Amino acid sequence: MGELSRRNVLKAGGALGAIGALTAAAPAQAWTWSAKGSVAGTGAGLDPRWVWDEQADPLVASLLDRGDVPEVNRLLRTWTKNGQPLPAGLPADLRDFMEEARRLPSWADHGKLATAVRFNEKRGLYLGVLYGLASGMMSTVIPKEALAVYYSQGGADMKDRISKTAKLGYDIMSRNAYQPDGEMVVTCVKTRLVHAAVRHLLPQSPYWPGRAEEDIPISQRDMMVTWHSLPTTVMQKLVDWRVPIPAAESEAFLHSWQLCAHMLGIKDEYIPGSWSEANSQADQVLTPVLAPTTEGIELADILLSLGTPVDAGILSKPILGAFTRFMLGNEIAGWLRIPREPIWDPLLRASWGPFIAVREGLLPFPLAPAAYWTFDEFLRKAALLFLSEGRPISIEIPESNRPS
Repeated sequence: MGELSRRNVLKAGGALGAIGALTAAAPAQAWTWSAKGSVAGTGAGLDPRWVWDEQADPLVASLLDRGDVPEVNRLLRTWTKNGQPLPAGLPADLRDFMEEARRLPSWADHGKLATAVRFNEKRGLYLGVLYGLASGMMSTVIPKEALAVYYSQGGADMKDRISKTAKLGYDIMSRNAYQPDGEMVVTCVKTRLVHAAVRHLLPQSPYWPGRAEEDIPISQRDMMVTWHSLPTTVMQKLVDWRVPIPAAESEAFLHSWQLCAHMLGIKDEYIPGSWSEANSQADQVLTPVLAPTTEGIELADILLSLGTPVDAGILSKPILGAFTRFMLGNEIAGWLRIPREPIWDPLLRASWGPFIAVREGLLPFPLAPAAYWTFDEFLRKAALLFLSEGRPISIEIPESNRPS
């Protein structure tokens, strides 16, 4: 379906994509980023607001309409490793799609992925904090993402929703992320199916009309906005903190996320080919859209409250709020109604720089990276265990929207 015919399907200009629904804000800027800066190096030049997932969307809509989703979810619970054969009994059209979707692109570079592992081993603590309290909290001030999350099935159980999002961050940081015994490919393919289901289901929600300017959420542009809230934002913060990162490791970290974007169904022509191109695209699609919404404020409060069972420890709401203010700044913290913390706010401002300096100074010592990796790995697994309440994390195709 071409651009014009797709537009005819939508009421007010919409998008079919990865994580969002437009709030009553200013119209999105015209798409001017050139595909020459992408991993593909070329492209059709279409505005990604009008580009979706042409393979997954009709397939998942058909699965839902046929009533196949419960059985598909049951079968896919057993598919957990990248190199594992797909379970027997899947519908033929789904099997064909997944066999294609699980293949790494021709431009995947296993040498860079090995370098990315070394980067993750040394900077795992920073990455964990940034994924959770910079990227994670930023999602609540991306209006399209906040609305889509809130009104879809995931909005009814945010702890479960966040555990599944955290799994993607955990998997991409693992030593075997894209290897046959890793889980990143599985997580991406399953997430791609979930996105397609949300695109089909959310327009049917009685709460959706009037809150979103578009009928259908999650365009390729929306997916890139969310993507930039992760690796682009993380790298910008690391640069701001003056963390010394060798050029090869910086490039490798970007490569691991470029692969993630591809495996999630984003077209190569929209995936930045370098950090300079990523920053340029983010300046166009991420920074201008950040704004508060009623739904985003509520989601932020839920996220900050996830730690209250141990409110005397490191996951307390005041500490999480202070970290969010430190990571994202006073304006966004104000949007989210995060109160100032008289102890933690100045402590973070004063101590974070020296903490990084000491940590980076210790990294060259023998055995230090391995010791940090062990500690960071423990923290990541503990966080996943807390979010999942000890249950296996299973990314499953939703069958309905948020019930209320």
